[in-house]
Amino acid sequence: MNVAISALTLRLDRADGATFLLHHRDVNKVGHAGGMYQVLPVGIFQPAGEEPWNVTNDFLLWRCLIREYAEELLGEAENHGTDQSPIDYTAWPFAARMSDALLHGQIRAYCLGIGVDPLTFATDILAAVVFDAPVFDRLFDQLVTENTEGSVLPAVPFQHDVVDRFVSSEPTQAAGAALLAQAWYHRAQLLDRE
Repeated sequence: MNVAISALTLRLDRADGATFLLHHRDVNKVGHAGGMYQVLPVGIFQPAGEEPWNVTNDFLLWRCLIREYAEELLGEAENHGTDQSPIDYTAWPFAARMSDALLHGQIRAYCLGIGVDPLTFATDILAAVVFDAPVFDRLFDQLVTENTEGSVLPAVPFQHDVVDRFVSSEPTQAAGAALLAQAWYHRAQLLDRE
């Protein structure tokens, strides 16, 4: 079975609160969950390429997330030259900045569980990634509004009525709805910097 990582991206501003991003999946660009909302980034947990060196280099959840952030939020290509050599995550500026911010507590990543879609049996690792606002703004100063799978929507407030709307009333992919519900339940821990 393929396992995906679904990540809820939270931008935390101490003065204004938290916001999150959503993706609207274009029915003409995707083969699964077209026309639905989803958290982002989302991607299959897999190496960056088929060559053997990618397997040992890429099978870390964090590295998979870095590649998905670059692809879905910045519009970068998926390959990163992996048909020639493994990705050097320390030399890739975006990856190095992401990992440095994680190391220094300016990004915090949490696993909130594993979900299985009852209709498709698609399995997702449910993650929440909290960015301090200044770090998010630097990393994603070139945030795209369209990517290869649909539209990146403007950030919305991480507050009960908005979360509840996407969990209960909007056509949200099952993994995204479950992740939003879990993140809201655990919001005190996710948004606490102490």
